[in-house]
Amino acid sequence: MPPRKRPRPNETAMKMVGAQVAAARIAKGLTQRVFAEALHIDVETVASIEQGRRVLMPNVAEKMDRVLGLPGLLAVAALKMPEVDTIPAWAEEYMEREREALALSWFDTLAVPGLLQTESYARAVLGCRVPFMGEEKIGLQTAHRMKRQEILNRPVPPTLSFIVWEPALRDRIGGTEVRREQLRHLRSCADRPGISLQVLPLGISAHAGLDGPFTLLETPEFQHLAYSETQRGSFLVRDPNEVSILTQKYAMLRSQALNFAETKDLLDRLLGES
Repeated sequence: MPPRKRPRPNETAMKMVGAQVAAARIAKGLTQRVFAEALHIDVETVASIEQGRRVLMPNVAEKMDRVLGLPGLLAVAALKMPEVDTIPAWAEEYMEREREALALSWFDTLAVPGLLQTESYARAVLGCRVPFMGEEKIGLQTAHRMKRQEILNRPVPPTLSFIVWEPALRDRIGGTEVRREQLRHLRSCADRPGISLQVLPLGISAHAGLDGPFTLLETPEFQHLAYSETQRGSFLVRDPNEVSILTQKYAMLRSQALNFAETKDLLDRLLGES
């Protein structure tokens, strides 16, 4: 008998909120398709939310409240979801925000940031996960990661800042050739306008990022958010006080990292050594 799939901690809450969305839509006399068109989202998205398979994101909840004539009830439900694993696989809400972001500031410690990864490197990183997820899933998630990089080629791309801890560049994830290709790509990215790339070197006497990686994000509505991942979960930070603390950390990391010219010199040296 196959093992039962472990439910997400907030699965019951997601189903309850989904049922509320469905009940309000039906009471308004709307089909899922008409409702989706009014929200400017896919009908599959509406169906997934109503079935409790997809988390209701706050920005979508606000639109639903307006279409359904509700006094902010769904927005409150979306904001009060349990803190643990409220975001489904692939940090769905963060990805949605990332696609439309005005600015992103990204600090990473053990791997090159996803938006700067080559396809081979991304595949190798995903292949390191334990338990092994299988080649098919690795392929799908690699393709998803590559698609995220389309924001770099938007007519008006977001303002991008990256700080990468040096060990991420020295590890040979995927082997020597994969690493060399990744270093060449980073060196190219360092020359692109609109991208700020800095390396936080080994051997420094002060390090503002000891608590781990995080990302800062500014939305088109000028809302400032933060995102962080742990070994077994991820969460989006909306509390202005918490976002402010991470913003201060990022500012300190920028001062502790190599400047742009020094970063390019280090990448050139690493390429020469590889």
